[in-house]
Amino acid sequence: MNRMDRLLGILTLLQSRKYVPAEKISEKFSISIRTVYRDIKALGELGIPVSFEAPKGYFVVQGYFLPPVSFSTEEANTLLLIEVLVNGFTDQSVQKHYASLLDKVRSVLRGQQKEKLELLNEKIRLQKPAWLHLNFEYLPALQNAIADKTIIELEYINQKEEVSRRKTEPVGLIFYAFNWHLIAWCHTRREYRDFRVSRIKKISNTGLPFKKNTHIDLNEYMKQLPVDY
Repeated sequence: MNRMDRLLGILTLLQSRKYVPAEKISEKFSISIRTVYRDIKALGELGIPVSFEAPKGYFVVQGYFLPPVSFSTEEANTLLLIEVLVNGFTDQSVQKHYASLLDKVRSVLRGQQKEKLELLNEKIRLQKPAWLHLNFEYLPALQNAIADKTIIELEYINQKEEVSRRKTEPVGLIFYAFNWHLIAWCHTRREYRDFRVSRIKKISNTGLPFKKNTHIDLNEYMKQLPVDY
């Protein structure tokens, strides 16, 4: 990777995060910390307002936006491949948002790239087994609650077809055993619970902040899962 490509890559990384430590940049681009300092200085000399806040890291000053980026053919193909999985394992709302995203990608592709992408689109398919019926209606609402750290109320149907109402603090989403699962702190049970998203009957975001100060790391919770897939 030449230096200009690396500078563009660093800028893209900075714009994708609130803060980026120098160590993270060093690791991602396989460069020394001293080179990171030089590259950040070079971005400033190019007129890009990069600032630093200890101990969080570097950030692009609010209000600066990079002009529309270009995509390589390989990057566009990757997004197209992911679309098949999105359509197979998410709900209609997520599918709609991803289709909109892909349209924006197509809009900045060169003519020949668009032709290849359209051809490839006809050559990728996903066939799910007949017994696999996925029904996820609340993924976007759950994502918003997780990101905003707000309490949600659920109407949930258990395996005995009993409906219960739970007030929860959503920690994260895990896809395992061919289903999406919401991991959340349940105020009723006073413990972390695993809610299969397809069994959620209704969801209501209270807008109230979490009451619990800290939550388990999702990677640690995954070690407790009953299956390893």
